[in-house]
Amino acid sequence: MSAVIDFQLNDQASSDIDRVFALQQKRALVLRESTYDERLAKLQKLKDAVEANKQQIIDAAYKDFKKPEVEVLVGEILPVVGAINFAMKNLKKWMKPTRVKKPLNMTGIDTLLFPEPKGVSLIIAPWNYPVFLTFVPLVSAIAAGCTAMLKPSEMTPCLSQVLDEIVQATYEEDEVSLFQGDATVSQKLLEQPFDHIFYTGNPEIGKVVMAAAAKNLTSVTLELGGKSPVIVDRDADVQQVAERVSAGKFLNCGQTCVAPDYILVHESQQQGLIDAFEGIVEKTWRQHSGTVEKSTDYGRMVNNRHFNRVSSLIADATANGATIAVGGAENGDDNFIEPTVLKDVPRDAKIMNEEIFGPVLPLVTYDDLDDALSYINDKPKPLALYVFSKLKATADKVLHVTSAGGTSINNVMIHGMNPHLPFGGVNNSGVGKTNGYYGFLEFTNQKAVAEQKWGINPLGLLTPPYTEKMKNVLNLLIKRFA
Repeated sequence: MSAVIDFQLNDQASSDIDRVFALQQKRALVLRESTYDERLAKLQKLKDAVEANKQQIIDAAYKDFKKPEVEVLVGEILPVVGAINFAMKNLKKWMKPTRVKKPLNMTGIDTLLFPEPKGVSLIIAPWNYPVFLTFVPLVSAIAAGCTAMLKPSEMTPCLSQVLDEIVQATYEEDEVSLFQGDATVSQKLLEQPFDHIFYTGNPEIGKVVMAAAAKNLTSVTLELGGKSPVIVDRDADVQQVAERVSAGKFLNCGQTCVAPDYILVHESQQQGLIDAFEGIVEKTWRQHSGTVEKSTDYGRMVNNRHFNRVSSLIADATANGATIAVGGAENGDDNFIEPTVLKDVPRDAKIMNEEIFGPVLPLVTYDDLDDALSYINDKPKPLALYVFSKLKATADKVLHVTSAGGTSINNVMIHGMNPHLPFGGVNNSGVGKTNGYYGFLEFTNQKAVAEQKWGINPLGLLTPPYTEKMKNVLNLLIKRFA
């Protein structure tokens, strides 16, 4: 597997950032008048470039962390192509000014929302889905008429290089430009007075991004993470739970922001769920390859630092009374951790208080649903929450009592698959929304416009002298509209 990009900010890179930012500021003024056809053409160019470089993306993802080809197609290329197709289909409607209702005292005045591009945007992408999480926000920025400066993660250098080559071959640098490098490059970028910043990553760095943005009063979209729980009720089908949770949890070796982080399972269901997970690991990987490690259908932790982090979480849990119920095999030389299920996990273990971001599922039992809900509500609000139950009343209670960026019932992650739904977190798990129209809105200022065409001037009541008659009219208006 490839190494982390090791180059830091130097004088040339610093100068390039300043230069490109200035170019994009000028270009952003021109793009305020960009037409539907012009934006459509730019989206088509991105789609063509991604499709033309499909094999290069697949090869780079394997070099970076042995991501299987199917996972690259499903988790990297398909979301980008889907986002572009959806934007191209709906862009004309999104760009069109929208008339809004008005009160009676504004008769004769047209009122509308006018979507204008915010301007120069910064997109900072993570390493777990580099293509998806760089280019899908870029789709929104282009659709909105913004310029964009992109910063992919240094931890997936092969994919970052492919992204760089795609951007350079597709766009002029005054519209879209990409900068590689470590955190010092990100810090330099964050010094610029962007009109909008879109960051995907963890909450701690999200706070750094938000603080930097505050210095320039820059708006932000923060797609963060957190510990997304799964509730398995006493009446749930444990085989179905295991199949669906496994598909979401072990995809990309557990390195997915909306992956199930831990399971709160009714005590009567724990052993059945463990048996179901064991059967799935056997059927999915071992019976075809002998061991999971030999399977070409299973990825790796992105680097040794993240391997050690997840490995230490397992070690801490087992040292404090947890038991490895499924999996547990590790190989630090290859950053390999087998799909692992832990049982009897203490609620105060580190693994229950840090986002895992790896292929490890802790099980915590409960005997009363209110106990499970209290446990969730005592933690920061998650990016996603999942509940498995045959009872509508149970699902409804979970929806009403908890808070999360999104919720899926009797499955995981499916709420993020509908481009008509917003995707994002709440508080610690994110600020702002993305996906389809909601992504377009993040890069757009919805400008309020009012045009007086005929009728009475509503400002007439503000013209002195302020007579008793005027006061009586105002009091009647207050009574009428209160």
